[in-house]
Amino acid sequence: MWEASINGFKIHLRMERSLSAHTIEAYERDVKILTRYLLQAGKPVGPEAVSLEELEGCVRWVAELGMTASSQARMISGIRTFFRYLLLEDMILHDPSQLLEAPKTPRKLPDFLSVQEIDAMIAMVPEHVGYKKDPKTGEYKLDPGTGQKIPNDGHLVQRNIALLETMYACGLRVSEAVGLRLSQLYFQEGFIRVTGKGDKERLIPIGDSTVEHINIYRKDFRSRIDIARGHEDILFLNRRGKGLTRVMVFLIIKELAALANIKKNISPHTFRHSFATHLVEAGADLVSVQEMLGHESITTTEIYTHLNREYLRDMLVQFHPAFNR
Repeated sequence: MWEASINGFKIHLRMERSLSAHTIEAYERDVKILTRYLLQAGKPVGPEAVSLEELEGCVRWVAELGMTASSQARMISGIRTFFRYLLLEDMILHDPSQLLEAPKTPRKLPDFLSVQEIDAMIAMVPEHVGYKKDPKTGEYKLDPGTGQKIPNDGHLVQRNIALLETMYACGLRVSEAVGLRLSQLYFQEGFIRVTGKGDKERLIPIGDSTVEHINIYRKDFRSRIDIARGHEDILFLNRRGKGLTRVMVFLIIKELAALANIKKNISPHTFRHSFATHLVEAGADLVSVQEMLGHESITTTEIYTHLNREYLRDMLVQFHPAFNR
């Protein structure tokens, strides 16, 4: 029963909810943790016979094994989704996970970058690919001291600048950035079309500065490399003419942060957090930010109101006389 139910669940997630392979794999892993618990607890029952008490026992078991509260909450979410699917398909008569409570998890505010820090990282792009600034002219030249000849080095500089500018200016997830296509650029209208989670599309405004960086990359560098078959429509390409991977973008951003001497925990998602934080700090309404981020629920976007409150408090402490007596 478990194997058939899990297979049907995976088909449901892929066909009905259009979830990514990564997300489906995570949901499957959550359910299989439950099956392992039932076996080791001596309760080898099918999904139709699982009770709330057994689900609570599973949560206690993973907690004793050292699973963090946030991971427990994620696992419980997957188990709830599984039993809702079984109920929808009339494979069970009642949902035992309905009253299953997730552990309280502290809501950690994500790190974000200031505009100055983003500019500092972008300024490090030439040095990151092997250039050094000439102290006399201020121009970047390939550093002979590296002993490294980097093919398409100019391509890498312009590509990385355009990539970072686009991620920050449009608040893109890393998967959305590496998957961005030429056919999704509507520069005359001032928008790009992005395919987000669950293959949901949204239009995001794009500024003139970012358009200029993308056009420089496209005309002066992208057009000069041999593009691999099947990647002709992908915007951001590597030196072999293929689309970038998420891991590559992660490494680029980590290394640029180190070069810029930024000590925060930086990842590609930090640019998305920075986009949203700067909008909220400037007074943008939450519904507009939700729309541009592609959040399904406004509650996901509400974390940036917490960031905004922290920012306002910092401003009061810094400038209001009542906080400086």
